[in-house]
Amino acid sequence: QVQLVESGGGLVQAGGSLTLSCVVSGNIYSLNVMGWYRQAPGKQRELVAGATIGGATDYVAPPVKGRFTIFRDNAKNTLTLQMNSLKPEDTAVYYCGGRTFAAGSDRTYWGQGTQVTVSS
Repeated sequence: QVQLVESGGGLVQAGGSLTLSCVVSGNIYSLNVMGWYRQAPGKQRELVAGATIGGATDYVAPPVKGRFTIFRDNAKNTLTLQMNSLKPEDTAVYYCGGRTFAAGSDRTYWGQGTQVTVSS
């Protein structure tokens, strides 16, 4: 079984930076893709950035492009999100997600989420 645990969230002023970390217990190589998602109050959960099993970035959401960077390190069993130039609209609960492509059916794993609050 795979378990994902996020950390690194907190309160920061606009223009500041935070680094989120997701630690994977279990076989990280079983996760064909991984990504960071976020859900703001009253909004639907959305994909922020995704990375392939090899660590290449395959998606960055337009609102965070140029400000956020995703990094997958299989050797350390981690997925990180470097967030720079934070804006109040970035305030949300951020979730680490991973997906296994299996024969016939896929499986998705989620972390518990970490709160990011950006004040103006």
